Amino acid sequence: MKIAIITGASSGLGHEFALETARQRREIEEIWLIARRRDRLEELASQISKKTRVLSLDITDDGSLATLSALLEEEKPEISLLINNAGFGRLGDFKELSAEDSRDMLRLNCEALTVITRMCLPFMTANSEIINTCSIASFAPNARMAVYSSTKAYVLSFSKALRFELKPDKINVLAVCPGPMDTEFLPVAGIAKGTSFTFDTLPRDNPTKIAEKSLKVSKKGVGVYACHPFYKFYRVLAKIFPHSIVMKLCKT
Repeated sequence: MKIAIITGASSGLGHEFALETARQRREIEEIWLIARRRDRLEELASQISKKTRVLSLDITDDGSLATLSALLEEEKPEISLLINNAGFGRLGDFKELSAEDSRDMLRLNCEALTVITRMCLPFMTANSEIINTCSIASFAPNARMAVYSSTKAYVLSFSKALRFELKPDKINVLAVCPGPMDTEFLPVAGIAKGTSFTFDTLPRDNPTKIAEKSLKVSKKGVGVYACHPFYKFYRVLAKIFPHSIVMKLCKT
């Protein structure tokens, strides 16, 4: 059975990825939806015409990861698409954030993504795809989001290296790098109007469009994708200028 696995599927971009996967990928027979909030996942599943499986898991928890691993070993599905979308951030100076928040960003954004990718790889074959939700924050360090931007720099680097490794197996890895989106991410991160001049002025990406375009460019074998023209420009800017200058220009 060909399946798609989507983490962080209960809201925002993950929710849109699930709907768009059902629309675009006719070959996928079942979509596994992973997040902590079962009620949100069940509501999403009711909107999808394909067969779905709701997995209420906390992927930062070893027990939940063991549950997923055991399920994969038992069913041995063919994973056509893995979307590592779960993640979160916090706005604020590093010294003001709790140690727990910093730890949890590392666990979810980096550790869980890496472990789940490794779990799924044995069940992937030629023409399978991995999509990792990254961020424009991966292009350069960001003051007041030091840990978050560092975790996304890891995701970008990991995705590029893994893509290179998996080319002989014909498995593509795409790092999707959206800008701010009007989803639950912003309030969870403590980003409200007036808390950050940069976030107040940056153009918003549309999660529906990001999901639609990301699945299309992934199919074409693209490695890194930023949708909005402004963020394409920012990516180039971050390559050309020293990061000390970029950080001053883009201070949050």
